[in-house]
Amino acid sequence: MSELPKTTPELPKVTPDLQKILDACHHDPFAVLGRHPQGEKAVVVRVCLPAVREARILPGNLPLERIPNTDLFEWRGPARQVPDRYQLQWQDEEGKTHTRYDPYCFLPQLGDLDLHLFGEGKHWHAYRFLGAHLHTVEGVAGVLFAVWAPNAERVSVVGEFNRWDGRIHQMRGRGGSGVWELFIPSLGPNLLYKFEIRNRDSGHVFLKIDPYGQGFELRPQTSSYTVAAPGHPWGDDSWVQSRKQWNWLHTPMSVYEVHLGSWQRGLDGKFLNYRDLAEKLVAYVSGLGFTHIELLPIAEHPLDASWGYQVTGYFAPSSRFGSADDFRYFVDYCHQHGIGVLLDWVPGHFPKDAHGLAWFDGTALYEYADPRQGEHRDWGTLIFNYGRNEVKNFLVSNALYWLEEFHIDGLRVDAVASMLYLDYSRQPGEWVPNIYGGNENLEAIAFLRELNAVTHAEHPGTLIVAEESTSWPQVTRPTWLGGLGFSMKWNMGWMHDTLEYMTKEPIHRFYHHQNLTFGMLYAFTENFMLPFSHDEVVHGKHSMIDKMPGDPWQRFANLRMLYTYMWTYPGKKLLFMGCEFAHGREWNAAESLEWGLLERDVHLGIQTLVKDLNHLYRNTPALHTYDFEGKGFAWIDCHDSAQSVISYVRQGEEGDDQVIVLLNFTPVPRHGYRIGVTYPGSYKEIFNSDSRFYGGTDVGNVELKTEALPWMGKEFSIMATLPPLGGVILKRQMPVVASPEVEPSVKPSVELSVEPSVKPSVKPSVEPSAE
Repeated sequence: MSELPKTTPELPKVTPDLQKILDACHHDPFAVLGRHPQGEKAVVVRVCLPAVREARILPGNLPLERIPNTDLFEWRGPARQVPDRYQLQWQDEEGKTHTRYDPYCFLPQLGDLDLHLFGEGKHWHAYRFLGAHLHTVEGVAGVLFAVWAPNAERVSVVGEFNRWDGRIHQMRGRGGSGVWELFIPSLGPNLLYKFEIRNRDSGHVFLKIDPYGQGFELRPQTSSYTVAAPGHPWGDDSWVQSRKQWNWLHTPMSVYEVHLGSWQRGLDGKFLNYRDLAEKLVAYVSGLGFTHIELLPIAEHPLDASWGYQVTGYFAPSSRFGSADDFRYFVDYCHQHGIGVLLDWVPGHFPKDAHGLAWFDGTALYEYADPRQGEHRDWGTLIFNYGRNEVKNFLVSNALYWLEEFHIDGLRVDAVASMLYLDYSRQPGEWVPNIYGGNENLEAIAFLRELNAVTHAEHPGTLIVAEESTSWPQVTRPTWLGGLGFSMKWNMGWMHDTLEYMTKEPIHRFYHHQNLTFGMLYAFTENFMLPFSHDEVVHGKHSMIDKMPGDPWQRFANLRMLYTYMWTYPGKKLLFMGCEFAHGREWNAAESLEWGLLERDVHLGIQTLVKDLNHLYRNTPALHTYDFEGKGFAWIDCHDSAQSVISYVRQGEEGDDQVIVLLNFTPVPRHGYRIGVTYPGSYKEIFNSDSRFYGGTDVGNVELKTEALPWMGKEFSIMATLPPLGGVILKRQMPVVASPEVEPSVKPSVELSVEPSVKPSVKPSVEPSAE
């Protein structure tokens, strides 16, 4: 009888699907990897484990067989031996043993409703499911990763936990949503990662940071890192609740604009932590009487020289100054000490850095594809595609993220004009008209209206402020009236006209008087904030003190008068750091401010003046109640160009609740300067920018009595003395009624005494309010 030939078990073969896994180009790795039925009672388990000697399945200690000459392993056998959730145990090439749950044995984690709302552009909290989040599935802890990359053939999570190998953790595509997800068990916080994306058309591979990442390495490194759940115990509930009823339209608001990296640094020249900054900054701005801090962008950015305006990590406070919880402490500390926090926010453009949003999945995903629409040539950046739902969702969700997760009181939206106009900074032929042939960016307009409607509805009392430099109508009017819906708009016209006027030698100001008066023609068409911002003290524009003409005394007198004009003019106030003490050189973001200047009386005098103006503004209703309404302002005389003098009334709620402002823009004192007044009686000087305590000459007034001499259409008049290059504020004294003496809320400026630099030089009778 002849002997039968021997047979050997058939070895696993590398099928086309398996080869795609090995090549990291499979669009659906869950169709290949993990546990799959084989008939009714059998299963096959496949895993991809590069740089592994051997592997097995737990429980059961079932050995996985390597597919020859590959990093793929298989096990085939009865289904009952492998539970739905199983672990893998393997020995690496160094002989170390690892045990982990297989990511490919878990079901999809993202909800269909989340994906639907995201696709519709209506998921206001997309940051809660996109990005990297600590997550638990059936008692198994890990991290759930999700990213939007609709033009990808394959997306992988790569990081220090898988040796940055894109074959190991290939993600699951969620159909037409364009979202990819993967739950990786056993991972925790503080692990570096990126997304490796293979474009489905070109096959090119891109290594990208997480657009929704909430933590990033310190530059020049660029990786995202997984973050723990927030751990800061908030203590500002009373602030947040009162903010909902805050009547900001009729209350004082004085903002100190700050660049955290250069306001103050440590003795070693390094950045201070958010926590240190909170205590130092709050003590300083509280003493100066400011109500709010506005931070230049602190979202993660790779280039210090961009000042934060070229953002890569939209959902992460910059690691330059500490962790996200450190920043929560910063905001909380401000709130608990009565200081609001605004944040500069940049939805108008983003940088071209290869690791960022640009060309994210191998296509123009976040930006417009046509460079005539999608590129800012002035800044070398890209423009968001506001017509794409997922991009709008990214931006609206980001705005809400800062308001909700960090209790920010408002956002100042950067470069709004560049968003509104398709031909912004472009020549004919370099831009594409809208569907009606116009230059309005209809998609950006719709986005801004939605942004404002959603943020105001979700977080009442928060402010959205537009940096908008054109005559676009109704920027701060409600969306239902056809407006853009912003809370306030920077008054760039007033700022430019005022600075242009102030830079003129006083002898020439006669010819430019309209620069002072023109702004009142449109002052109440919007809710305006008056800004002397960082943009005015860089790039050869000179510091505020160096803009002023004349000899040293005249330059400081001019600056004192300019600030007096600003604080008495209708509108909320914003002043950039350093300007409050006449910083000598232009702002340099790479260095701390020149704090040593405060050892000189002239600089200390400017700081004291700003303190007193803030406290006067906050404690005088006539100076803030009707900042946005015409009934809060009236000219006394706007025509005296020959003497370069203007005079006006700021009006409060009651008829006689008013102050009179007189400004003399020449170095010639004006004695016996007559103005008409409405009410008879005695008028007292409550502020004088020429006070010796500010560095002036003490030319001014003590008490002025009205005369029954009609003047300027008024029944009564007074004769005042106007100091050289100075401004005075007068207030009618109410008839004295027998009662215990009460300290006046603000003493005459000629009686001021210089206090330590962090205290107001005039003690208000009532502590500054939190609003």
